[in-house]
Amino acid sequence: MQGRRVVVTGYGVICPIGNNADEIWVSAKNGKSGIGPITLWDPSEIRVKIGGEVKNFDPEAIFGRRDARRMDRVTQLAMYATQEAMTHSGLKVTDENRYDIGALIGSGIGGIRSVLDGMMSFVDRGQKGVSPLVVPMMLPDSPTARVSIEYGFRGPTMAVVSACATGNNAIGEAAAMIGRGAAEAMIAGGTEAGMIDLALASFDNMGAISRRNDDPEGASRPFDKDRDGFVVAEGAAVLVLEAYEHAVARGATIYADIAGYGNTSDAYHVTAPLDTAEGAVVAIQRALRDAGMTIEDIDYLNAHGTSTPLNDKMESVAIKKAFGERAYDIPVSSTKSVTGHLLGAAGAVEAILSIQAMLNSYIPPTINFHEPDEGCDLDYVPNVGRAQEVNTVMSNSFGFGGHNTVLILKKHTENGAQ
Repeated sequence: MQGRRVVVTGYGVICPIGNNADEIWVSAKNGKSGIGPITLWDPSEIRVKIGGEVKNFDPEAIFGRRDARRMDRVTQLAMYATQEAMTHSGLKVTDENRYDIGALIGSGIGGIRSVLDGMMSFVDRGQKGVSPLVVPMMLPDSPTARVSIEYGFRGPTMAVVSACATGNNAIGEAAAMIGRGAAEAMIAGGTEAGMIDLALASFDNMGAISRRNDDPEGASRPFDKDRDGFVVAEGAAVLVLEAYEHAVARGATIYADIAGYGNTSDAYHVTAPLDTAEGAVVAIQRALRDAGMTIEDIDYLNAHGTSTPLNDKMESVAIKKAFGERAYDIPVSSTKSVTGHLLGAAGAVEAILSIQAMLNSYIPPTINFHEPDEGCDLDYVPNVGRAQEVNTVMSNSFGFGGHNTVLILKKHTENGAQ
């Protein structure tokens, strides 16, 4: 990473496969899917009736009825994940350091449920039916704002929006802020609560999501010949990033280094990737350059791996172009096979799973992989995870609009990435 060394000192997560970091690791490691029938609302009016829901989450019990009703679900999930991350890191906010701590939590869609509910109230009752909280609840930066208010962060606070690359961009940009001295610590990640009828109807009409209603757990099947689209999921994941010197000074436990970050745009199409994969290849190369690494240094690649026909082929092409023959020696798995696609939160969840892969010397599998598609001929760690030492992970995220974002995370050592 350019500038000062940036390390991870804590993380928190809530998603379809668990409500904390330990739970999601056990599920991912064992290939336990979190996809099931939609229960949060009645899906009878749309074709797709499956998704990746967060389970056993009661916002009113956690935040109190008044505060819960003043937050869109996208903010509630971010607040929950941040609470775990802050506890995990042991970072304390004081009058002396609060201007040195910031937050960058992105969302691809933001508080879309609040928008729809407000619109329905307006249609039914006119202006008097519209809550004055609709605008603050719908804004994509509301999760960051609520988190900063709750903990008193007065350093840089903002949101990044880059569709399904949002989580990786948030982590990469927050690390860059620390690297250049704009903050000593940043709370960074993504949150999404976009699993609503309007979004699923739109995704389905564009042919992007799976219609395997009769087989929810088998619906997300990255790189498999019979894949028919991704599965929409919800959740949030947040990492605590710090300047290495700051973390050491307070005696923090360090879990990983943010070693490299690459970011490009296809400038090609709103939803389709470049079939040459050029933008993704350059993002991979720039992340390696930023980390001061070569293709030989990557032990595991956590793929974007959405389970769509276009993405999985393009990503496989990108990996082969960037790594050459070495591509066939690198384990590549998609944890979206168990989590579904958390859209703007996906990259942050996958960063945490990547760190846990290093800490546990274990690579989680790509489940539901039965027959490789043409061009998808890499080692996708099919169906069963693999015990293996992992010192460096590359994590890919690509988003609608042509966003290509790549993170490289490194197992922490005292003489690690500078």
